[in-house]
Amino acid sequence: MTNQHPITPPPDLVQQWLGTYFGTTVTGEVSGVELALATQAARWGADQELDACCTWLSHLGYIAAGPEIRSARRPKLPSLKEQALEALKDIECEYVIGVTTSIIRRALEALPND
Repeated sequence: MTNQHPITPPPDLVQQWLGTYFGTTVTGEVSGVELALATQAARWGADQELDACCTWLSHLGYIAAGPEIRSARRPKLPSLKEQALEALKDIECEYVIGVTTSIIRRALEALPND
């Protein structure tokens, strides 16, 4: 199971983009802000292309294809509840610590206090 969005540029590509922008070779780690900005830009561009493709298909008469393609190319990320249930399956199968317990903790913290 992964929480990573399917459109997330790898840090080395972001580093390459920064080098192109600044006109030099960029070395060292990519900052969180740089990665977040590059990720948002990549997602925006991909969403624009997806919208254009769906519109184009609609003009060709494939009205139902747009939502199907959008669903396939932008699958809904699992909810926190779904992540927690999957994490519990992992614990039931084998003793897992770290990310799994973090997901369970987040899910439990998201529940209302009754």
